[in-house]
Amino acid sequence: MQEVQAGFSLERLATGAVANSSPVAARFFITSALLLSTLKGTGPFVDRRRMIWYWHSMWVMNAHRQKRMLWYMGTVALSVLFHVSAYAIDVHPTAKQIQTAIEQGNEAAEKGSSPESFYVRFGVSDAVTPRGFLVTKLGALSVMATHMALRGHQPSESDVRQILESQTMLVSTVIFGNVPNFAVDSYIVLEQGGKVIKPATVRFDAQADRSVVYPKTPRFKAKVVASFNYADFDPMAKTTIAVYPATGGEASFSVSFLDIH
Repeated sequence: MQEVQAGFSLERLATGAVANSSPVAARFFITSALLLSTLKGTGPFVDRRRMIWYWHSMWVMNAHRQKRMLWYMGTVALSVLFHVSAYAIDVHPTAKQIQTAIEQGNEAAEKGSSPESFYVRFGVSDAVTPRGFLVTKLGALSVMATHMALRGHQPSESDVRQILESQTMLVSTVIFGNVPNFAVDSYIVLEQGGKVIKPATVRFDAQADRSVVYPKTPRFKAKVVASFNYADFDPMAKTTIAVYPATGGEASFSVSFLDIH
C-alpha cells in the first residue's frame, strides 16, 4: 500500500505495524551500537555510570517501542472484532478503506469537485423542500483530504486519527418556515424499528435566512444539525431521520444505512 505524502503510513496508522525503517527505530539501533562500542574494554567499576546510563537509555527506547506495539494490537483487535460491512456505515474502517477515502478526496480536488460531494444526502433537492445530509467517518476523511489537497497539503496522522476516534456521526438538515425564528428549539431523532435514538447534541439557526421564494411561502429556511453516538444506533438498519420544529410539524426522511459506504 502506498504511503501518502504526509510523512506517515496509513497502513501503519490503521494496523499499528511497527516498521523497522522508521526514524525512531533507526535512531534506536544506531545509538545502541555506539553505546556498545564505547563500553568495550572497560572495567566494571570504572565505567559503572556509563553502564547505568546505557541500560537506562535501552529501557526508555524499548518502552517507547512497546507502547507503539500495544497501540498496534489494540487497533488490530478493534478492526477485527468490530468492523462492519463495507456497505454500511463503517464505524471502524480498515487501512484499505482509509487509504481509499483519502485518495478519493485527492482525486476530487484534482477534478475541482466540491468536498461536499462526499456528503450522504437525503430528501429532495428542491429549493423549498426539506433536505439534508450526513457525514460518516470515511466521508469525513474524503472531505478533509479534498479541503487539504486544494490547499496543497495532505492530512497528518493526527488529522486522520481525530476522525477515526470520533464517537459521533453528524446529521445536518434544512427545514422551512414562515417566521425568522421558527427553527429555535427544533429537535432531531433517529427512528429504527420502533426505537427512538436521541442525539448527543443539537444546534439550530436562531435567525433563519430568506428562502428563494420570499416573500412567498415558505419565506424562511434554517439549518438544524445534530450528532448521534455511534454506540446508540444500528449502522446497518433502515432509519427514519425526523426533525421537529418547535413551532410544530415534522420533516422526516427515510435512509437505509445499509446502502451507505
